[in-house]
Amino acid sequence: MNFKVINKADYSIISSAVDKLNLSNASELKSIILTINKANVNNIIIDLAESSYCDSSGLSALLSANRLCKNSNGKFTLTGLQPNVKKMIEIAQLHRVLSITENLEQAEKEIL
Repeated sequence: MNFKVINKADYSIISSAVDKLNLSNASELKSIILTINKANVNNIIIDLAESSYCDSSGLSALLSANRLCKNSNGKFTLTGLQPNVKKMIEIAQLHRVLSITENLEQAEKEIL
């Protein structure tokens, strides 16, 4: 499995176990996000600490999570960004749209 899900009382954490978040696994991430959202979980944290690369397919999955959370009056937080992933998000100007924290502890405080 490429992603690990931890369900908490008011939110879920999706941790990436892939080095590259790309076309080969972004659809799996989207599917997990949809499943969580359909289970009435409106607050999602995605931890990319293990991912050193993200392409446009990965960015699309992250934007889908953000949209689903917002549409259900929830919160979406991205955390654990490696330098290359952070740079890609900044180039795409997504840091202006997405809530991003340095680590999981900060993300959990922010989402509550």
